[in-house]
Order: sequence, then structure tokens, then C-alpha cells
Amino acid sequence: MRVLIVEDEPYMATAIRDGLRLEAIAADIAGDGDTALELLSINAYDIAVLDRDIPGLSGDQVAERIVASGSGIPILMLTAADRLDDKVSGFELGADDYLTKPFALRELVMRLRALDRRRAHHRPPVRTIAGLRLDPFRREVYRDGRYVGLTRKQFAVLEVLVAAEGGVVSAEDLLERAWDENADPFTNAVRITVSALRKRLGEPWIIATVAGVGYRIDTAPGTKDEGGERE
Repeated sequence: MRVLIVEDEPYMATAIRDGLRLEAIAADIAGDGDTALELLSINAYDIAVLDRDIPGLSGDQVAERIVASGSGIPILMLTAADRLDDKVSGFELGADDYLTKPFALRELVMRLRALDRRRAHHRPPVRTIAGLRLDPFRREVYRDGRYVGLTRKQFAVLEVLVAAEGGVVSAEDLLERAWDENADPFTNAVRITVSALRKRLGEPWIIATVAGVGYRIDTAPGTKDEGGERE
């Protein structure tokens, strides 16, 4: 999951971003409405977390632009405005959820995951492919009925690969979806994480490397991958 945090208070924004990263949720920060729209036009986000009172375009205006774009990105308004009228107006603008400050990070994480599940209503909440069973809500992975313990980053990478349903995902896309905009594009973190993930899942290797292209879930593990290889 990748989230855009629109918050003009640097300490608050950084604390939220760092907390979400610990939960394997990639997060970028926009300190004003104009920057938020710029990032939304460049990157693919799963959810926008908006403070209503921000410099430039207000959070309300950003919400209106998101809704008008037809992108379907869920909006969670995170603000100190806690009156019932404030909440009503927020929902009328198109917010999908509303959380008032101060708040517990754990609650924010649970609300984000709930929004992500609702956004993905067209696919089953629990994904299965080639003997893998991935439960994004419980953060659990099983292979052929055997529980596989993964780190947060390994789970995030596997989630992207499983969502591709056997399609190839480039290292760049994995870096974008499982890390965030601050990740070094020249890092070997993707290769290292995929290699460790492969070992955790066990043999026969289920993550195939398509040379020069990226990675994919092998729907027939144990056979040679056409145009690709296993590392």
C-alpha cells in the first residue's frame, strides 16, 4: 500500500510517515495543497490522508480535485476539526473516513487497511495463487498450508507480486509500491528482499526472475521459466 500524507506540520507528518513505514505502508509527504496535487499526478497512491487546514489549496479543495479526477482514491481526512458539522462537510466533499487529532497511530493504520480492503472490493480479500495464500488484513502468508513468517518489507513485496496474478513486475515498480519516493533508485534493496523472500517461501522457488524485466509469481514452480530464470 502507498499513501500520500498531506500535512503542513513537519513533525506530525514525519511521525506519521515513519510509523506507517514500520507497518510496511509506503508513505510520501506533501506540505501544501499544490504539492499534493503534483504528487497525485505523478505517483499512483492507494489512499490520500488529508489535513483540511493546509497552505495553498486547502484540504477540502484537494479532496474535490481527487473526486473530480475519477481516480477513485479513498480519502481519509485527518484534522483537528472535530465538530459534527465539520465531519458532515468532510463526508459531503467526498471523504471516505474521518479521524480527528489527537489520534493513535494504530487506529490510523487499521483505518487505512480497512479503506484499502474496501477499495479492492473487486478482488477477494484473501489472495491465492500457485499454492500461496496471502491474507492482507491478518498479514499472514501460507504456502501449501504451511505458515510462512515474513518481515514487513518481504510481505509488502510479496503482496505486490501476488496482486499481479502471475504478471511481471519490474524492480522499479516494486520499489515504488513497496518502498516510497525517498528510496534510492540505484539501491539493490529489491534484489536482496526478493532473494530473502524466495528462501523464506522455500523450494521449489515460486518467484521467477524474468531477465532484464523483473519478477513474477511462477504459477508452475519447478519448471523452467520461458525467457526467465530463477536465482
